Amino acid sequence: MSDSTVKSTEEKSLNFIEQIIEEDLRAGKHDGRVLTRFPPEPNGYLHIGHAKSICLNFGVAQKYGGATNLRFDDTNPVTEDTEYVESIKNDVQWLGFQWANEFYASDYFDQLYEFALQLIQKGLAYVDDSTSEEMATLKGTPTEAGTNSPYRSRSIEENLDLFTRMKNGEFAEGSRTLRAKIDMASPNMLMRDPILYRIKFAHHHRTGDKWCIYPMYDFAHGQSDSIEKITHSVCTLEFVPHRELYDWCIENLAIFPSKQYEFSRLNLTYTVMSKRKLLKLVNEQHVNGWDDPRMPTLSGMRRRGYTPEAIREFCERAGVTKNSQLIDISLLEFCVRDHLNKIAQRRMVVFDPLKVVITNYPEGQTEMCQSENNPEDLEGSGTRTMPFSREIYVEQEDFMENPPKKYFRLAPGQMVRLKSAYIIRCDEAIKDADGQVVELHCSYIENSKSGNDTSGINVKGTLHWVSVAEAVAIEVRQYDRLFKVEDPSSEEGDFKDYLNPDSLTVVTAYAEPALANATLEDKFQFMRKGYFCLDSDSSTDKLVFNRTVGLKDTWQKEANK
Repeated sequence: MSDSTVKSTEEKSLNFIEQIIEEDLRAGKHDGRVLTRFPPEPNGYLHIGHAKSICLNFGVAQKYGGATNLRFDDTNPVTEDTEYVESIKNDVQWLGFQWANEFYASDYFDQLYEFALQLIQKGLAYVDDSTSEEMATLKGTPTEAGTNSPYRSRSIEENLDLFTRMKNGEFAEGSRTLRAKIDMASPNMLMRDPILYRIKFAHHHRTGDKWCIYPMYDFAHGQSDSIEKITHSVCTLEFVPHRELYDWCIENLAIFPSKQYEFSRLNLTYTVMSKRKLLKLVNEQHVNGWDDPRMPTLSGMRRRGYTPEAIREFCERAGVTKNSQLIDISLLEFCVRDHLNKIAQRRMVVFDPLKVVITNYPEGQTEMCQSENNPEDLEGSGTRTMPFSREIYVEQEDFMENPPKKYFRLAPGQMVRLKSAYIIRCDEAIKDADGQVVELHCSYIENSKSGNDTSGINVKGTLHWVSVAEAVAIEVRQYDRLFKVEDPSSEEGDFKDYLNPDSLTVVTAYAEPALANATLEDKFQFMRKGYFCLDSDSSTDKLVFNRTVGLKDTWQKEANK
């Protein structure tokens, strides 16, 4: 293979952001530096869509020997809170990334104010007394030019005076704004004299009551990038129309020329990704907070038992494109399932118990059985011991009185292996007055113990079980998809009408004793049931486990029926 072929193959494997960075590096731009940033607004918790942006911004910086700043876009004091700041920092670190510098847009309020003064002095900004309704009317339509504000022709001196008085708190909220003087006939509606500053008498979580005017996102963002000398400012596609204003501000202020690049945001089926909608779900108590395991927030996914490795793999598979994406949640669940299969410890838990009495096993005797913690762990995760006794629980669904052909679980006269223990034969089904089977009487094959089986008997069915006397009662929260339709935001009516009423079911189950030592960091596969983790609601008196994901994609099976 020639060098040119190798180069072509490598280039094809790069996403378009990486291609831009490599071209910039070849051209010697920014002295070979790569500095990206992740700029969340601290008005809510991060969700899986933000994870894609985090992985992209931090990932490309790492790949090319650069760095990433974490910058909080805290320009709207009404919706922001330090609680969100801390949650965002925790989520970024949990995903496996560390920022080079921690900044806030509010760090630059003084500098941004000076930038605004510069634009006024250049005749490129003016104070407008119009109401929001009047501005909307004057703005025109996408096919009709707007009309200049009657205040657009104010002198530089008058604008400087009014803007200073806005800063000093002399005017009521909503009574005046500072607008850029660009072009009211621009085909880009955002370029029709956009607002740069508005009056807000609100306490800021970092600057307190120092300011009563706050920059708009479009004014703060590009300039903050420039102040930090960001080389590649990566954001989602909805900011494509904003790029023209981003460049206009930087050019007219003659500051460091940061450049904005856009990629498609990540949307996920069976959920919503709008912070506004997620906040409604929280405030109206459709979910139990931002970290509810049904939420698409990173804190919710962490609590549900998703791993950062799985989320990073999912973001990699989702790819970086310029096309709108609605990614099937099955891909995320596949990544989670695939990683947990490698690391999760196996445990036996019975959800719907049916008592089995092994009639030929000595009463009062208990012996220990050895079982692997994770047979998929190539480095070896060791074994654990499980108590085996005369009375055990199996699942109700693992017995049928009149089974069909090729049924390999318990049935009258049929034999199965108990995982890591003995082969047993079902001898009798005990029924209550209503004819319901309430207990099985079985016998065990003494020389059939796993690891030392000399019985010569081959059985096709293997069941999980727990010893009745040592079983630990646990609460299991079985989480499912939050919505019952793929794209609730696109459906008619209120998106909350499409919430899945079965997104959470709670059952009491019976676990082997080893599960009593579980920690919040542990990941488990409950054999034949799925992947689970300990919930933070647990106490010494009550263990609570969350279902992370099933062993198989049952939704896809239903869709294919």
